[in-house]
Amino acid sequence: MTRLTAFGLFICCFMSADAQRHWTKLFNGKDLSGWTQLNGKASYRVENGEIVGTTVFNEPNSFLATTTAYSDFILELEFKLDDDMNSGIQFRSESKPDYQNGRVHGYQAEIDPSPRSWTGGIYDEARREWLYPLEYNVGAKSAYKKNAWNTCRIECIGNVMRVWINEIPTAHLVDNMTASGFIALQVHAVGKPEESGKKIRWRNIRIQTKNLRESLLDSIFVVNTIPNMLSDQEKRNGVTLLWDGLTPAGWRGAYKTEFPKQGWSYENGILEVKRSTGGESQNGGDIVTEKQFSAFDLQFEFKLTEAANSGVKYFVTEKEGNTGSAIGLEYQILDDERHPDAKLGVVGNRTLGSLYDLIPSLKNSRGIHKIGEWNSGRIIVYPDNRIEHWLNGYKIVEYQRGTPIFYALVARSKYAVWENFGMAEKGRILLQDHGDEVSFRSIKIREFK
Repeated sequence: MTRLTAFGLFICCFMSADAQRHWTKLFNGKDLSGWTQLNGKASYRVENGEIVGTTVFNEPNSFLATTTAYSDFILELEFKLDDDMNSGIQFRSESKPDYQNGRVHGYQAEIDPSPRSWTGGIYDEARREWLYPLEYNVGAKSAYKKNAWNTCRIECIGNVMRVWINEIPTAHLVDNMTASGFIALQVHAVGKPEESGKKIRWRNIRIQTKNLRESLLDSIFVVNTIPNMLSDQEKRNGVTLLWDGLTPAGWRGAYKTEFPKQGWSYENGILEVKRSTGGESQNGGDIVTEKQFSAFDLQFEFKLTEAANSGVKYFVTEKEGNTGSAIGLEYQILDDERHPDAKLGVVGNRTLGSLYDLIPSLKNSRGIHKIGEWNSGRIIVYPDNRIEHWLNGYKIVEYQRGTPIFYALVARSKYAVWENFGMAEKGRILLQDHGDEVSFRSIKIREFK
């Protein structure tokens, strides 16, 4: 063996040993030292070097939590479900007497073997619910292996949280609500006596907290809840800010050359249309992007006031010369309960998230945030003219413009009078002034080549 080869082997061994020293076992394989049980009374025991959790009927969600809190870390473990049951791995989570009588709350890497297949998504236990459902990353739904040991890796470094299942990236979240908390193993509540006795097993639980090296960036979708900010992976994915969060740069009034001097404000990272006594586009008027777009993935957050009406339009050309709002395909923004427009149109095609006056949105109650809370909207226009509307992580409208069905829908709508409605090759993005106070932020776009 040459001296150089020997030195190389020494360096490799040193680096390997150094990396090994940075890992700390959270479970000693013998007992539950360093862990404490919270909330429900599901059974946790040690068996064959594994932590075995067992469901108990009529008990709330149970959590076996570390007695130590962690902020930045890399966590790795293995898990196996004996039966089809829901579970999860809490991280940066808390239990405080003044929060729902000590209920565990915080981030959770989902374990979900149901047909929905959201294992590896990120849920916000007892707070905001779903932050990263796997509808954002459909290809990762096959990462989980049924009736087998699965590996899970969770990286929390700064505001960036990432999850892998069996080395497949499943979720990428940027969020700053909670910076530190315990790690916990969940046994989910069961509502039927026959569901008692279902088991989940965990083993090889280890953590790194020093000299952390984040994994290489990939290309999966990023959910970023920090207003008007782009993460490194978003930039890598080609996402840009359509509004900079500070100025009206890149926007102007519809049918105008400048940004409206009244009716809109841009302060504290919020772009807001003001309430007025006028009707549609009678105060500041709609605003549009200076740039035109053809195929894109548009993200935006919006917040409604009571009985408010607005919309996000796309493929706006301003060629129609309409005296009211500029014409375009519209993602409806509406307080469905209080605004009368929700009851007009056909089969609810003027409600929140709908393709206005054409296709009703298929919402569920868990996917709608309360008035005064921020909602996440998304419009995806694919190069082949397939279009999707999303609301808070759920796809609620899907159609393809230029098809016979699309033309039939237009023919029976208020847009029938506009020639080639919705069929422009490219157009502007529009935020609507409908005389009501509505706020926007985190307006981002990725163009498809």
